[in-house]
Amino acid sequence: MRLGADPELFLVNTNGKYISAIGKIGGTKQHPLIISDNGHAVQEDNVACEFNIPPCESANDFIEAINFSLDYLKEKVKEQGLSLSITASAVFDAEELNHPKAREFGCEPDYNAWTKRINPRPHARNKTLRSAGGHIHIETELEPFHVAKCFDLVVVIPSLSLDDDIQRRDLYGKAGSCRIKSYGVECRSLSNFWLASNELKKWVWDKTQATLEFAKSGYKFSREEGQKIQACINNSNIGLMYEILQEYNLT
Repeated sequence: MRLGADPELFLVNTNGKYISAIGKIGGTKQHPLIISDNGHAVQEDNVACEFNIPPCESANDFIEAINFSLDYLKEKVKEQGLSLSITASAVFDAEELNHPKAREFGCEPDYNAWTKRINPRPHARNKTLRSAGGHIHIETELEPFHVAKCFDLVVVIPSLSLDDDIQRRDLYGKAGSCRIKSYGVECRSLSNFWLASNELKKWVWDKTQATLEFAKSGYKFSREEGQKIQACINNSNIGLMYEILQEYNLT
């Protein structure tokens, strides 16, 4: 089973001010900028910068692919007096949002695996709020919506104790967020918090592998279980997180 990822990051200047990535990185959703012979790529997405890694067959390959892309971006923005910020959500000054691309959300729809319905387009109360995801692409022949549900349980719920951001889900990353792919499924609920260390990158790899093992068991979630898992994630409910982890022996 191979994994890929397309995480997003923000840029900050020497004063810690969030700066739009538009015009500073290159590449678009439709035409990413290829930065290696192996298929690593970067692109601008709203005011964030994003990178894509090739499918990886091991944890070491996954970590190396992530770090290769991060190193490229660090050097790219350093030339412009900027640095990368591994932050899940950020409020930008109005002048950083004047470009039309800064007001584009949801290049293609994603789904809620629990309802199998298209998620509504983002509509934040704070119009200057932007978010950064850490989406995981899973190669699998298993039913994709079921895998996304299992990903919520095995990966996203325990991540609540590692990711202290509570604003991002005003825009993206609610429970069950996924896109169906020809090779499997893209799970979109995680933020970019796991880019902060190799230990966290390995944690995501291992937990995603455990997700597939759980999915292979054929476990079927009841309606009530699904509602509880969604409430836990969407409300960043740490107390409920521990309760659910105990119920499924995932502690």
